[in-house]
Amino acid sequence: MTDVTVVVVAKECLPGKVKTRLTPALTPEGAARVASAALADTIETVRALPASRRVLLYDGVVLPEGTDDFEVLHQVGGGLDERLGAMFDAMTGPTLLVGMDTPQASPEHLVPVFEDPERDAWFGPADDGGFWSLYLREPDGDLLRGVPMSQDDTGAVQLARLTDAGLSVGTLPGLLDVDTVADAEQVAALAPNSRFARAFAAERDSTMTTTTGGAR
Repeated sequence: MTDVTVVVVAKECLPGKVKTRLTPALTPEGAARVASAALADTIETVRALPASRRVLLYDGVVLPEGTDDFEVLHQVGGGLDERLGAMFDAMTGPTLLVGMDTPQASPEHLVPVFEDPERDAWFGPADDGGFWSLYLREPDGDLLRGVPMSQDDTGAVQLARLTDAGLSVGTLPGLLDVDTVADAEQVAALAPNSRFARAFAAERDSTMTTTTGGAR
């Protein structure tokens, strides 16, 4: 076990509130079930890491399954940069942030952090230009506040913020965030045995059956 806190940033998987870009290919309820499966895969990965502490940075009321022994930190108001910044300010030691939109992420993707926790930072780029993971040996919310989130240059700006601060930054494997149906299809193919892949396939089958009126 290492002296690293792992934080999962997540929101309650409610219809119309999560994975809205998977509709209308999926129903809002189906998209919420797919999001819930992605979060469950992420939680399983985090539970397998040799962390000293696990935290759920949460926007919601009903906690997801598998987080009974997680500490819960509710998200503050404001933009994502402010919410993540507040979380890092609340941490007192080495902290690894992991998002819920990369269900294909495995413990192996995060091995470098635990092999070299003395590095100032580890950065996990996302294929859409954002980032799926961020580690700071000395948490500082000012390293995130003001970074424009959900843009195709978010990752580049965040990485520049780290290097401009003089930090030694290691790079984790790049992963694809699930935002669109095309993303979901790619990620399901990469992790065919995941909860996410099974849920996505079930919802696609259900939608197709409803659309075609079932078997004839």
